[in-house]
Amino acid sequence: MTARVLVAGGTGRLGTLVVGQLTARGVGVRVLTRDPQRAAHLAGDDVEVITGDVRDPASTTAAAAGVDVVVCAVHGFAGPGGGSPATIDRDGNVHLIEAARAAGADVVLMSGVGAASDSPLELFRMKYAAEIALAASGVPATIVRASAFVELWLDLFTTTAGRSNRPLVFGRGQNPINFVSVRDVAALVDHVVTAPETRGQTLQIGGPANLTMTDLARMVIAGRGGSREPRHVPRGALRVMAATVGRLRPELGRQARAALAMDRYDMTFDAELGADAVRTRFADLPRTSPAAVLQNRHSLNHLAPERPS
Repeated sequence: MTARVLVAGGTGRLGTLVVGQLTARGVGVRVLTRDPQRAAHLAGDDVEVITGDVRDPASTTAAAAGVDVVVCAVHGFAGPGGGSPATIDRDGNVHLIEAARAAGADVVLMSGVGAASDSPLELFRMKYAAEIALAASGVPATIVRASAFVELWLDLFTTTAGRSNRPLVFGRGQNPINFVSVRDVAALVDHVVTAPETRGQTLQIGGPANLTMTDLARMVIAGRGGSREPRHVPRGALRVMAATVGRLRPELGRQARAALAMDRYDMTFDAELGADAVRTRFADLPRTSPAAVLQNRHSLNHLAPERPS
């Protein structure tokens, strides 16, 4: 089947779900990845895997040739392969946008709730820079802004819980944050990829409630049968980390600065006040709570032994 949609970032948490949902509808998909082995789980007649790097314009131009829609679901926050928000979320997305324009394709750009030029989070500043570049390109596009993926943080807290069942919270952990399930976001992306009436629009999606990091860590503790409190990394230690080891390992510096920002700035999302109007527009979108995500994981763990990552 001829690929109609290019998914850059198709091997990641969100991209994997988007690829699966599109192919389930019979849509041909091309996945751009630096490492084809990471796309092994996506194998199928409707999936074409192409090796390339969004930091290389030649890669993105080749990947986008002949497709109708380019889904930009890449991120460089963790810095894999030397990437960063500047080189991946800004420059990489710009390369994808230019490739889409050359191919005559539409763009669906993944961004974040709170993306702005003055955001305290570097990731959000770079996402916003990509949004501005997209607007200036003239390419028909839909921007999807999502709040924090709850699966990412549940994984982190589960990993750091260790034998003591006391997850590690960075900072005070008392700042309310909105968490959304990646499955809810993937469902929205699946909708807009083949919905040209959404072009020129920015759609925001969040989860059903705002929780603190401590709230989320406590949910992990309770789900594992515990009752103790999570551990905390003091804000002072995060500042020292950013100023010392963070200079030698930029990805650790980014993580420390992001933790400080998430411990202080407004990262809420109020669905009750209409911020989640996208769910009114797309009535079949799921609204998955963090508790439901955690419960589903526990159910799956009972069905099969956990495999090492």
